[in-house]
Amino acid sequence: MNEALQQVINRNDTWRGNQGRFANQFLSANSAQHRDDGKLPTGYCSLDNELQQGGWPLGNTIELLSDGCGLGSMGLFLPAMEALSAQGRWQVFIAPPYTPYAPLLSARGIDTQQVLLVHPKSREDLLWATEQALRSSTCSAVFSWLGSHNYSYTELRKLQLAAASGDSLGILFRPNQAAHNHSPASLRLQMREYRKVHILKQRGGNQDIDVDLPPSEDVPQQPQLWELPAWNSDLAQQSTALA
Repeated sequence: MNEALQQVINRNDTWRGNQGRFANQFLSANSAQHRDDGKLPTGYCSLDNELQQGGWPLGNTIELLSDGCGLGSMGLFLPAMEALSAQGRWQVFIAPPYTPYAPLLSARGIDTQQVLLVHPKSREDLLWATEQALRSSTCSAVFSWLGSHNYSYTELRKLQLAAASGDSLGILFRPNQAAHNHSPASLRLQMREYRKVHILKQRGGNQDIDVDLPPSEDVPQQPQLWELPAWNSDLAQQSTALA
């Protein structure tokens, strides 16, 4: 599996549309650099205003903690995925708990032919696949579900260093109990309530604050994806994703 993944993410003949317009420049899909400001707007002004860089910090690991599988929290990243789709690079889903709903992604302007699903067979393969994807210049976004495994600071630091060598959006989904452990991630968020993000930690910026994501900031007449926290609703105890 390791060799097969390495071959896929390093191929030069896979990408469609070798020119992707991004940040007012035409860039090769496999070029070494795709953004020069190190950030990507989240698509939510209320959140951008509280983030130290005014958006998602690229070339870093970002942790999203929740009490569910984390898939419903993908609503937070749909605007960024749509923007990154213009680059023509892979958007990688590593160990997702469910198969992403392709019609929803397509409706949001995300090219599903650029979405790569990776299903590691072990904890070690999961870490390896995440590191390789974060390090690869052929991936614009890496979403990795680390599950309930225990991870050492050294292992997480290795992922952070891999992300720093590239310019991708690196998201690590972890359970809420991971909040009690130290992490080298530059940004740590929690989904504590419906459409409310708690900034647990961010490098050089405000932390331990809540940010409401009002429906008025959603793209009109476009599908959303959110998850109700388990403690907030009986229905959410089933980790029901709302589209």
